[in-house]
Amino acid sequence: MREFDCDLHYHSPYSVGVSKNMLIPIIAEQAELKGLNLLSSADCLNGHWLKHLKQNLIEEENGIFKAKNNSINFVLGTEVQCSDRLHHVVFLPDFNAIEEVRKKFSNHTRELDSIMGGRPRLRLNAEQVAEIIFDAKGILGPAHAFTPYFGVFAYFDSIKTAYGEQGKKISFMELGLSADTFLADKIPENRNYVFLSNSDSHSPWPFRLGREFNRIKLKQPSFKELKKALEKKEEKRISLNVGLDPKEGKYHRTACQSCYLKYSLNEAERVKWKCIECGKEIKRGVKERIEMLSDGKNKSPDFRPEYLHSLPLQEIIQSSVKIKLITSNKIQVLWKKFVEEFNSEINILVDEPIENLIKVDKDIGEKIDCFRKGFVLFEEGGGGKYGKPIICKNKKEFEQKKFELEQKEKKQFSSEQKKLFDF
Repeated sequence: MREFDCDLHYHSPYSVGVSKNMLIPIIAEQAELKGLNLLSSADCLNGHWLKHLKQNLIEEENGIFKAKNNSINFVLGTEVQCSDRLHHVVFLPDFNAIEEVRKKFSNHTRELDSIMGGRPRLRLNAEQVAEIIFDAKGILGPAHAFTPYFGVFAYFDSIKTAYGEQGKKISFMELGLSADTFLADKIPENRNYVFLSNSDSHSPWPFRLGREFNRIKLKQPSFKELKKALEKKEEKRISLNVGLDPKEGKYHRTACQSCYLKYSLNEAERVKWKCIECGKEIKRGVKERIEMLSDGKNKSPDFRPEYLHSLPLQEIIQSSVKIKLITSNKIQVLWKKFVEEFNSEINILVDEPIENLIKVDKDIGEKIDCFRKGFVLFEEGGGGKYGKPIICKNKKEFEQKKFELEQKEKKQFSSEQKKLFDF
């Protein structure tokens, strides 16, 4: 059995806000530099993108396709939105299954062949969407389950409730950037599901593609093997989840959507979800939503793999050289230097011995060492603003910066504002 590093959710140029460079030859090339071996095809139900897939992918066997320019494996997948305003991650076994699903969905949306219909909005509820996918021998689970706009827990307290009669067939859920294993397993029902950590990227560049990924054990790359990994949790096929620290997620904390002032759940309720600083709407964060549904226990099931918090290599280099623009030439030159030496970004971040990295660049190697040791703090994200990582040099600096961040948050409200919360 071989381990594959997999990013199973991102988007094509036929979804809103996606780079025009998000094309199979470029995706495959950048995925190889990242260190990924298995990708979703993305947006496979869209007619325009489907044509691109057929022109640029070669079918191997067993529902696996190869890019024409390299050996990256692809499985056919997409994301759809149902009438419950939930997003779902979908995988299908072959092009025939895609045509079957397209035919059934065509009466319930005008977006399958829309120029911006990569993630089609369907006039079907979650249960109906799941039934169609399962009838086509596909796999389905909730996408970015905790996000406050289109995640299942934004509208339902339970995955089983959201999917009705089809709920018993749901075997996996996607965590999204604002949650990880430690948070998601605080909800009792979630301990029954396999967790996926995917990038949901809108760009092919390695600081976006694969920023979250899964290490999955497969006998060989095939749709059948992927299905086993997602449905048979007792086989422990997922050996590692890797993703951003949830504090970096833009909906991690409850916060104002305009000025990003952060609130506890009680504070937000006290001011009726209107920011006391600017009067705009406060958006409930993933952290607080999970607290609402938690049973107060911090435990994970035996089949749950390690969750490794990560940062894109470019962000670590950026922290070392102190350049604001992550796409700057200096950062890209250093990134390329490391990747050429150690084959892929994932190897550099996860597996390569630190002493080897330091030989290439002492400062960056030491930054990666500090990142691996967990000396990373965050100005936490919320209200639609991403969190900002702070990589500390050692334990002493980590504790000092942690204290400073805690004091900064305590001082965010004026004494007059605090009276509104009965401090």
